[in-house]
Amino acid sequence: MKNWNYQLTHFVLSAPDIRHLPSDTGIEVAFAGRSNAGKSSALNTLTNQKALARTSKTPGRTQLINLFEVAEGLRVVDLPGYGYAEVPEEVKLKWQRALGEYLQKRNSLKGLVVLMDIRHPLKDLDRQMIHWAVASGIPVMLLLTKADKLASGARKAQLNMVREAVVEFNGDIQVEAFSSLKKIGVDILRHKLDGWYNDIAPATEEDGVEEDDATSGE
Repeated sequence: MKNWNYQLTHFVLSAPDIRHLPSDTGIEVAFAGRSNAGKSSALNTLTNQKALARTSKTPGRTQLINLFEVAEGLRVVDLPGYGYAEVPEEVKLKWQRALGEYLQKRNSLKGLVVLMDIRHPLKDLDRQMIHWAVASGIPVMLLLTKADKLASGARKAQLNMVREAVVEFNGDIQVEAFSSLKKIGVDILRHKLDGWYNDIAPATEEDGVEEDDATSGE
């Protein structure tokens, strides 16, 4: 399986909705999460770049669908953060519409990374995102962010609790602990993305056989 160089990832464009995105070809992996889940930090850690995705002390700043290119035809999509209380209700609804539309209608979307604070996982909107993905046949990776905030025992307990809780979704869902600060789970995240970008890529003459991405939840 090819290991992609995520450090080469670069910004392409920002769009208010799917009608402003480039052609619906290639492979996209989307990152979604509540506005304070550490999504921008995770993207910066994944790509080993300090400012690829802008981080802010004011959650909810990402109001557009931001596209980044890993390699030709392979993209990372930073979806608008959701669920932050201080954002006006009309803005929340607009974001939710854009999110739902992207998840349900974007054919190049082949994987969804949902980020949740390990101390406050599986809120209503997180569950809605997972339901959308499972209903659309999209595999999901749940990253329990800020894992460094918990001692190892508590971290393991939260991880096991969430793994048990997501069984009810009946989807292709992997759950891992993650910390941008301590680099926990970064290699697992890169491996998962490698699998999505390689295994679901259209077969070529060089690699006409797809591998089975049977990554375990461990």
